[in-house]
Amino acid sequence: MKKRILFAVLCFAFALQLNAQNKELLDINTSTSAIKWSCDYAFYFGGHEGNINFKEGYFIKDPNGTITGGKFIIDMNTIRSTDMDEEEARVSLDDHLKNEDFFDVPNFPNATLEITKVKYHDSKHMKIFANLTIKGETVAINFQAEVDYENKELKTRFKIDRTLWGITYNSKEVEGKLKDGLISDAIGFEVAIKL
Repeated sequence: MKKRILFAVLCFAFALQLNAQNKELLDINTSTSAIKWSCDYAFYFGGHEGNINFKEGYFIKDPNGTITGGKFIIDMNTIRSTDMDEEEARVSLDDHLKNEDFFDVPNFPNATLEITKVKYHDSKHMKIFANLTIKGETVAINFQAEVDYENKELKTRFKIDRTLWGITYNSKEVEGKLKDGLISDAIGFEVAIKL
């Protein structure tokens, strides 16, 4: 009986190793990949926007050439606003985004996105399921994406509810609907990942 169990375990381990060997990791080009973010005021027109950089990342490709997964690390120290001309105001906002009111970058310098499943609509369009970790909190998200094979690029646009990651500064749901200067709970991202 013990021999059968040992044999089964060895076969399972061999199958996992063989499966891993059949998959290819495709490193992204962090210098040409881009993340743009945006967030609006809750009751006023306007808001802020900017960018943030990938630190590293890769897609997982199966033997058929299909993307099945991936993992991406975002360098939170690079978060930067781009909508203000006055340098002092821009630096002040960027510093605020990095403190404990928002992303607490000194304690959480990286965010990660790990793809758990990809559902293809056709060869170029897909729905991606992923775990997004910000400030040590991991939340499952999903979004639509499109692949440009000629330019080796994946593009997507999506929004998240920041309060799910404990980012509640000036949230209308947390602070109260009548408070002045409330910020939308939705943060928008426009992402272009290139190989």
